[in-house]
Amino acid sequence: MSPSLVTRTTGATRGARALLGCALAVCLGATATVGTGAASSAASASPTASAFPVATTAPGDRTALDAVGGVLATVTAHTKRTGVAAKTRSYVVNVGTGAAISAGRARIAAAAAAGAGGDVVQSWPHIGVLVVRSPRADFVARLRPSATTRITSVGPTRSVPVEQPLRPRASGGASALAATTHPAAIVADRREREQWGLRAVGGPTSVGAGAGVTVAVLDSGIQPNHPDLIGRIDPARSLDCTDGGRPDPSPARWRNTTSGHGTHVAGIIAAARNGIGVAGVAPGARVASIKVVDDDGFIYPEYAICGILRTADSGLRIANHSYYIDPWRFWCGSNPTQAPAREAVRRAFAYAQARGVLSVAAAGNDSTDLAHKRTDTLSPNDSRPVSRRLDRSCLDLPAELPGVLTVAAADPDGSMAAYSNYGRGVVDVLAPGTEILSTYPDSQWAPLSGTSMAAPHAAGVAAILAGTRPKARPHELLALLRRQARNVPCPRGDRKCTGTVSNNAYAGEGMVDARRAR
Repeated sequence: MSPSLVTRTTGATRGARALLGCALAVCLGATATVGTGAASSAASASPTASAFPVATTAPGDRTALDAVGGVLATVTAHTKRTGVAAKTRSYVVNVGTGAAISAGRARIAAAAAAGAGGDVVQSWPHIGVLVVRSPRADFVARLRPSATTRITSVGPTRSVPVEQPLRPRASGGASALAATTHPAAIVADRREREQWGLRAVGGPTSVGAGAGVTVAVLDSGIQPNHPDLIGRIDPARSLDCTDGGRPDPSPARWRNTTSGHGTHVAGIIAAARNGIGVAGVAPGARVASIKVVDDDGFIYPEYAICGILRTADSGLRIANHSYYIDPWRFWCGSNPTQAPAREAVRRAFAYAQARGVLSVAAAGNDSTDLAHKRTDTLSPNDSRPVSRRLDRSCLDLPAELPGVLTVAAADPDGSMAAYSNYGRGVVDVLAPGTEILSTYPDSQWAPLSGTSMAAPHAAGVAAILAGTRPKARPHELLALLRRQARNVPCPRGDRKCTGTVSNNAYAGEGMVDARRAR
């Protein structure tokens, strides 16, 4: 059970939190008036197709992937029989400096991983990263960095063995979803009066706000036939990344299964103005469901890497990340066990930014000053947590990566919520996060709270900006969002809130503003 989805829950049991796809450290309190429970009713179809296909990535990378195809085809007997052997663990192998590696180099690195007792699950040659599984306890020691392979680091992606086997692949891809036709005039949605967050960011906006922009929702999947989301989902660019970090475009996989989190986030961004339920910040935009949360609620590095790389390769310009990457609340570059996965994630997000993607991330719900982190007692969250001291190399991923827009959460009175993380120089903007009404599985609507809800408000405003400025680069959109935000001063007498009226630890540059997005 993972605390990585940044939604708050109160009084929830471990099982109930698992249904929400979130837990303990980050899931500190949510209200969900959704009938009998929080679990989604969307059925998950069983895929039926050949196993272990060679991965598909960006144009131009086919040769490098073909080069490792022979290695992928020689999966060891234990994986062929069951998909997972006892004590099989997942690793990232970093090759080179993060730039694209050649076909020959990919072949050498994959062969070295196989020789050390590993099975290559997924290759990302355009950033020099392999995802490998191995049952050998000495796999890292056997695959040491070397000038011959140009392998620079090897490390685990989780603190426990892999429990789920790799899935067979289903045939077919995107399903046909009905297109949305906008009404001639704005139609007030039935529950719009309950959307204090929409009003706080300057909504409701015009019916077509964000038209032509698709926002990647890296989350737990989306209910595709929700009445407020029909036609708002781009099935051709939706996929699931939770099968060992392998992209799977099957609709049965990228829809929600055990969590309503992604459906809720999608509605905040792009729920249609159709007179039915609620309205999104950018109701003219579409969303792509990029599923990075597995059915146990975890977001491991290989899932996030797959999600953001495929977002970039699909040509999407905005990506919402309402999570932190498991199992470490903060990934430390000074720790040799955590540094390799931290570097692989950094490479993936840097690649996406270079390809034109602005990532918007939730700051987290630990009431922590991210600019002055000292200790962590909640990680790893997939096994027994340990108490550890943090240094400057320890980052909340992806919220503290360069070029990511980091969003803190606000209460209805406009002040930063007590649960929200903060930090001068880390938090960029503030957005509504408490008691946010949005779409929820079983074609319902529910209020949830957390920085998970704040980030999609900012992503919706970013989508509006991207629609009006089709040539703007990610750093330009980020600068505009910061500059157009409304100042939110520090509470009087609050010494933790350092900075000025225009830029402080709690609100960054201020509350995001859709009315100024142009």
